[in-house]
Amino acid sequence: MPLFKTYNINDSTSIFLWKITEDYDDLFANVKMKETSLKRIEGMKSESHQKGFLSVRMLLQHCGYNDFDLVYDEFGKPHLKDGKHISISHSFDFSAIAISDENIGIDIEQVKEKVLRIAPRFMEMWHLENLSELDKMKKATVIWGTKEAIFKVKNEVGISFPDHIFEKPFLLSDKKCSAELHFNTSIEKFDICFEEAENYILVCALQSK
Repeated sequence: MPLFKTYNINDSTSIFLWKITEDYDDLFANVKMKETSLKRIEGMKSESHQKGFLSVRMLLQHCGYNDFDLVYDEFGKPHLKDGKHISISHSFDFSAIAISDENIGIDIEQVKEKVLRIAPRFMEMWHLENLSELDKMKKATVIWGTKEAIFKVKNEVGISFPDHIFEKPFLLSDKKCSAELHFNTSIEKFDICFEEAENYILVCALQSK
């Protein structure tokens, strides 16, 4: 299908969401890719990952770019050749890209029961007090996505989700929160916003100004 939804975060930042309903052949036939990307997709064992990879290229084309405009640095962080910042995420039925004048991180995750089993490993559990089971799952997913998105902004080896990234109290109805990264003797602040798309949570992180 075409673009699922666009979120305009600020004047220079937008997130584009694609719902993957096409089969592999349809996606492959509609994207242009450089040789390194063709080799990369051929090496993927999961068709879900292949379709996520291709749908990201569909999003690039929707935004006026293509695979040839996308490069990765030695740490695996994506960049656009024109100097714009980009962040990429994929989870099962959805892919997302964010394009911004600012360094940005996004993450999209399916809401699943598993997140509550692993929650004590990555977050402070007081965030989930007095919530229904469904809202616990959603909020834990927001917090996981927050940590992933901040990590994508910083992209530094050694950042620990439970030890270095801390979220301020928030409500799911707020659709935003703030968080801090305590790392390498400094504290950096981030503005977080999040949205629900069907059974998925999309999270965006930008450094506070």
